[in-house]
Amino acid sequence: MLLYIHVPFCRRKCRYCAFHSEPQMGEEPAESALRMRAYMDVLMLELAQWADRLGKQPVETVFFGGGTPSLLPPRSVGTILERVRRCFKLSPGAEITLEANPESLNTRGLVRDYMRVGVNRISLGIQSLDDDMLTLLGRMHRASGAITAYRAVRDAYCPNVSVDLMWGLPGQKLRHWRQTLKEVIGLRPDHLSAYGLTLEPGTPLDSDCESGLLTLPPEREQASMYIQGAELLEEAGLMQYEVSNFARMGYQCRHNLGYWEGQDYLGLGPAATSTFAGRRWTNPPDLSLWGRQVTAKRISDDLETLDTVTRVLELMMLRLRTTRGLRIRAYKDLTGRDFMKDHKKFIHALHKNGLIRILNGYLSLTRSGMLVSNSILGNLFETAHTLLDTPALVKD
Repeated sequence: MLLYIHVPFCRRKCRYCAFHSEPQMGEEPAESALRMRAYMDVLMLELAQWADRLGKQPVETVFFGGGTPSLLPPRSVGTILERVRRCFKLSPGAEITLEANPESLNTRGLVRDYMRVGVNRISLGIQSLDDDMLTLLGRMHRASGAITAYRAVRDAYCPNVSVDLMWGLPGQKLRHWRQTLKEVIGLRPDHLSAYGLTLEPGTPLDSDCESGLLTLPPEREQASMYIQGAELLEEAGLMQYEVSNFARMGYQCRHNLGYWEGQDYLGLGPAATSTFAGRRWTNPPDLSLWGRQVTAKRISDDLETLDTVTRVLELMMLRLRTTRGLRIRAYKDLTGRDFMKDHKKFIHALHKNGLIRILNGYLSLTRSGMLVSNSILGNLFETAHTLLDTPALVKD
């Protein structure tokens, strides 16, 4: 089982962010401390309740996401991990990741404190090394602060360091993106996530682009950023293993790989989603509502049982995100149908245009295919719905 813990606190909401977070900007320190204490109390209760429901479930990875998890003091992270060990069977070699922002994790001593309580992987949200871009994104750190934070993590001898970057930003040029990658490659991270900007409805950045105040790079330039960026990273020994993720040998994120491979995961905290034993649910995206749900010992009001069609669509979506790709037999195991026959014409067209490869029973997207993966998946989904969305094929 994978365990995700959502930490909703952040200093200030970034201009592109649509994740659930509760900014502390403008709060008195005592008020922030009170909210954090209330969060910890409910989280401890939620952990205990799931231990009662599931028993000593093996846990292979723990991922603190947010928000800004590095706003939680190391002692609080230690308290959570100690409760996890008591409630579940935490693997001795478990991967324990803490997402962090540079301005909240910038000293070697603080990093070591997190490592002492069990954190063994840090994912640092640098996003850009261009101060103008950081301002545009609403980030609180500057490029120099990002470098300082990265060096603090390295100086503390953290065994697994990941960096998050964003491309396709308003006003960004291919040469800027290549320069950022070269600077980050020089830092020698173990893992790098390079995400193309997605404009989320209702965010300030989306509003600026809708109004014409900001303009995204042309599609051709964005395509070059993706293709050339991936080539630069692989030349530096960071091999692509998922649409947006690159790692040195042996440093792939085990937690996220678990998601893409369809493993069960339990999400704790406000707005956290779980998928377990063929069911899915999401906690309320609000501290108070989440607290009331946990106190009432309810799981969720939106509990969903995943039918065969949903599981097939997710199988394709998740597996085709990875460079390994979709095991063709897995489609037949779920549906009793032949994937290659169901999608014969489309697969032929994709192969002819160099967008897929088929090898050893797996169908995977090429790098060019990954660039247009949403369109490819949309076509596969449409056909799958037509073929599978019938009572005779629903096995549940």
